[in-house]
Amino acid sequence: MEYRSRESKKGTNVVWHNHKITKAQRSALKKQRPCILWFTGLSGSGKSTIANAVEGRLYEMGRHTYLLDGDNIRHGLNRELGFSDEDRVENIRRIGEVSKLFVDSGTIVLSAFISPFKSDRMKVRELVEEGEFIEIFVDVPLEVCEARDPKGLYKKARRGEIGDFTGISSPYEPPENPEIRLPAHEQSIEESVEQIVDYLRERGYLDGK
Repeated sequence: MEYRSRESKKGTNVVWHNHKITKAQRSALKKQRPCILWFTGLSGSGKSTIANAVEGRLYEMGRHTYLLDGDNIRHGLNRELGFSDEDRVENIRRIGEVSKLFVDSGTIVLSAFISPFKSDRMKVRELVEEGEFIEIFVDVPLEVCEARDPKGLYKKARRGEIGDFTGISSPYEPPENPEIRLPAHEQSIEESVEQIVDYLRERGYLDGK
């Protein structure tokens, strides 16, 4: 893969430059605490739908946000990556680094990705400060997601037309202690949005405390 060859040729004369304006100053200007809202769950669980609704609600509240969606990212930044375990790891690594930059800008970033492996999610958590990674487990059973199958992917995976499909031919490792658990098949989108916004409000993410 192209990205592996780049990794082997990375430069050694690279120096980190500290910015004059700090994360704290950017956050104060936006009157919020930056964080990553990391939505994880099976395909069809409703991650992107809920993330979009949460961003809409935060926009109405005057908060500064940006939404990173799995499919959209694969059209650009990660377009050369496939769905093997190795490529999934690299996909999440890149998203983690991008999310970290958004946090440094003082932004609340919403990342909606299957991100099936616990170790990869932990690596993203470790990129930012304590309290800046909020894992949101969209906890919908496989049978419900498969019944929904909005893109017809489960049917293709069952027929063997898609390899390495999470939940069918590739594992999904659910979070053990997520900050937020959403039983999205048992509650409305509005209820899920309120659950997340209440979490942010109660912990001072929306007022800069």
